[in-house]
Amino acid sequence: MKTYTGETCFFPHSGKRGVILLHAYTGNSNDVRMLARHLNWAGYTVCAPLFTGHGGDPRKILQTGSPDEWWDDTRMALFRLKDYGLTQIAIFGLSLGGLFATKALEEDPSLVGGGVFASPVTSWGASNVPEYFPRLAAKYYRQHGLAPDLIQERLEWLSARLPRQLGAIQQMTRALDDHLGQINRPFFIAQGGADEMIDPRSGAALRDKLQAQGTPVDYHYYPTATHLLTVNSAHRQLFDDVEHFLNNLFEVKNDKQ
Repeated sequence: MKTYTGETCFFPHSGKRGVILLHAYTGNSNDVRMLARHLNWAGYTVCAPLFTGHGGDPRKILQTGSPDEWWDDTRMALFRLKDYGLTQIAIFGLSLGGLFATKALEEDPSLVGGGVFASPVTSWGASNVPEYFPRLAAKYYRQHGLAPDLIQERLEWLSARLPRQLGAIQQMTRALDDHLGQINRPFFIAQGGADEMIDPRSGAALRDKLQAQGTPVDYHYYPTATHLLTVNSAHRQLFDDVEHFLNNLFEVKNDKQ
């Protein structure tokens, strides 16, 4: 069985408006490809980078991936859009990708806004990634026809190394939480009520924290939606909500120029 492993997506469009979309820890750029196409058709140049280590054997995520590498991937996507001549750029991320979208909004004042989809910015340590990642890895190996004993060997290898990487992500997330005060541009939050990976209250907690400091927040809650909002039952409504947010965001930006 052939498994789509993802690749960096770049969908150009005329004009100066661009969007960066970042995928989840257990996925690849296919997580956000439909949204990228939707926004491209709506008039935006879109870049969806493939995080280092993702897009194949799950062991690669632990062998070559790290928060530092994924931050470099995010920065390179920003550089790519700027080199393309774009002057108005927004950034969004799903789950893990939302952490790096948040980091970018904290550190790069040239971004006009952005946000997160089902991302535990204030509560990464409470995620169910430690349980789900091995299950998804086992599914990947079964699809590729590995023998049961070899699958077990690889899962043991993953389980021994996963806590260290998740700890590094949690450490980065604490730093993000500490610096949320640096975000003063419009921030979009999407959260599913049936999220199986993170606490469904995570989105509202982030909303309350940002609003308390005066950050404009566009919060959307999809009561029956699970974690992968960009591909599940909520995806059509999410796409419309993101497009509406961007239309307002860039309209305001142009009015100020």
